[in-house]
Amino acid sequence: MTFSVTILGSSSALPTSQRFPAAHALNVHERLFLVDCGEGTQIQLRKYKQKLSRLEQIFISHLHGDHVLGLVGLISTLNLLGRKAPLTIWAHAPLQPILDQNLKFFVNELKFSIVFRALDTKNRKVIFEDKTLTIESIPLKHRIPSTGFIFREKPKQPNIRKELIDKYSIPLADIIRIKEGANFVTPQGQIIPNSELTHVSSPPRSYAYCSDTKYFDGLAEMVQGVDLLYHEATFSKDMTKMARSTGHSTAEQAAKIAELAKVKRLIIGHFSSRYKDVDVLVNEARKIFTETYAAEEGLEFKIKSHREDI
Repeated sequence: MTFSVTILGSSSALPTSQRFPAAHALNVHERLFLVDCGEGTQIQLRKYKQKLSRLEQIFISHLHGDHVLGLVGLISTLNLLGRKAPLTIWAHAPLQPILDQNLKFFVNELKFSIVFRALDTKNRKVIFEDKTLTIESIPLKHRIPSTGFIFREKPKQPNIRKELIDKYSIPLADIIRIKEGANFVTPQGQIIPNSELTHVSSPPRSYAYCSDTKYFDGLAEMVQGVDLLYHEATFSKDMTKMARSTGHSTAEQAAKIAELAKVKRLIIGHFSSRYKDVDVLVNEARKIFTETYAAEEGLEFKIKSHREDI
């Protein structure tokens, strides 16, 4: 089943002719989640063929314009497309009255409801959970309150070996119990261990989004072991002082977090417009963490399941 991230915007505050402001589209089992919503996000979603009808929730990391100014435009687009289903928006509490005022002024007869959920900006917290997914918010360190997000699949039940179902004529009721960890006892009293009847399903996949933030060691513990980490890398290491004073990170610092957290892959983005070619940032990060990739508009990062040969 699908678990992938499509980059919609990779720039920092000043957009360029090649880069849009921050936005990622996350597809989990054909359910669409949007993380940040810079200017033009609705254009990028359509350009890269994201299915807007499947958009369930939007997550805003913080209230700087390059992460939120596309929100009203996107809602207007969804309204014009005839959306009826509620849309959940997770963001910092001060956004709600601003958003309500803008929607009343700019969006004519909104045909679906907005469910606004205020984020806790100081504590690590699971903010959403259902049968297949948990979403956690984590506090970052920026000039204003900033929040990261971790999306994790729920562990799947083990799969039963089909050939053994036929061999032992296992009834449906026993199949359910075996999936929950039970052994099987044949009518003759033979005990078939659960370990022989099942094989472990694919390990759950995970993606963490961390933008905007300055470097701090505690972040590595919070994103420990994720499959895919997005970490901002606004500057190169020769601008470390600038990064810290503006509440941002360098490519080298992003790589240090990835290394400390033992993640599988790192995406860097939120590039300053001063970098016409971001290879200098990617190469800087790869000296520490080789599995580093640049966020580029339209690029899709797939996290394959174990059975798809990760």
